[in-house]
Amino acid sequence: MVIASHVIFGAYGFWLPNDPRGSWSTFVGAWELYRNGGNATKVSTRGSLAGEAHDVMRRLAAKEERKYPTVRFDERQRHAVGEGFGGFAKRNGLRILACAVLAEHVHLVIARHHYKAEQAVLLLKGAASRELEERKLHPMAQFPRKKGRLVSCWSRGEWKVFLSDATDVERAIAYVDENPVKEGLPAQTWDFVRPWAPEV
Repeated sequence: MVIASHVIFGAYGFWLPNDPRGSWSTFVGAWELYRNGGNATKVSTRGSLAGEAHDVMRRLAAKEERKYPTVRFDERQRHAVGEGFGGFAKRNGLRILACAVLAEHVHLVIARHHYKAEQAVLLLKGAASRELEERKLHPMAQFPRKKGRLVSCWSRGEWKVFLSDATDVERAIAYVDENPVKEGLPAQTWDFVRPWAPEV
């Protein structure tokens, strides 16, 4: 039985659907990306592909074809994203067991909830976006709105691993907690992160 999920989702431009290292996407929706990067590079592995050998120039050339620049959250924006997550978690009883808000992507470990992991991620992205907009920190604020809304600062979808035992959850929490330091950022502590205690 799934007791928690480790979810990862990117800011806009972080990981393209046709990244030569592989992706979890099945479709490339923009002609310009397809022209420079080809088909989606769907893989079925659960492990990180970030360190895979690949054609860096091809990947960077494809990234140049995006409609908007890659979103890189600065310190104030990362804080606002976290505050958005925290407010949502509190209002909805979502137990976040670990959180790392990085410059270009987010790692969360969330306990089982009545929301499916995919739905929780979508709602968390929305809460973070509203917090960024309210604080006038939204990274897409300079671009024209679409139907009155800001362009999303998030990539579509998420990567997720379902965790079914205490050892998996503890490993995922440790991995997420270590991520900011690995990226050269200070360690992060969030008041909305709840301690993990396996059910007896």
